[in-house]
Amino acid sequence: MSEQLPEGVKRRAFDGTDRLATRGEPVYGEPTDGAWRAWNPHRSKLGAMLEVGMDTGLEGGETVLYLGAASGTTVSHVADFAGPTYAVEFAARPVRDLLETADSRERLFPLLKDARKPATYAHVVESDVDVIVQDVATRGQARVALENRQFLADDGRLLLAVKARSEDVTREPAAVFEDVREELAAGYEVLEAKRLEEYHTDHLGIVARPR
Repeated sequence: MSEQLPEGVKRRAFDGTDRLATRGEPVYGEPTDGAWRAWNPHRSKLGAMLEVGMDTGLEGGETVLYLGAASGTTVSHVADFAGPTYAVEFAARPVRDLLETADSRERLFPLLKDARKPATYAHVVESDVDVIVQDVATRGQARVALENRQFLADDGRLLLAVKARSEDVTREPAAVFEDVREELAAGYEVLEAKRLEEYHTDHLGIVARPR
């Protein structure tokens, strides 16, 4: 089966290594080859989901709501190939870096907001987004996904990276992941779930669609 990558994401050779890449200004010191910049899966949960072969449903050009954008490592790659990309981050310091990243990406819209409080940005984010990408290191990661479901189109996708240690550092990750999946069932159907251990310890990638 051929690899399923969005339009605008390619495999390129960097220093003799075949890696995912997008076209855009470099952000975090990643290797470049002309206009192409390497997408480091060790620094990106979504990059890791693509590397382990998950069917994200991304095709390129989608409207994206990105929850937990931090300083912009992953969301900068997303904005390279997606359509309008709303980047939610609640910490002021990384948002300053995110704003710099957005300078060269006219489709990237940073929002200094808390992903646990979607009402605070509902007036900005358009309804019926195609994709929610979530990488929020907090308790209640399933609850965040459920509360932001209101923005997702009926045929949209949730791409969720679950960090077990953020939910409960004392429990086995497998048990945490099962609880998250059960809670998600209140609003989503899980299409695929895969551990991201090769790149991120105690993380689970989930692809889901709204019920």
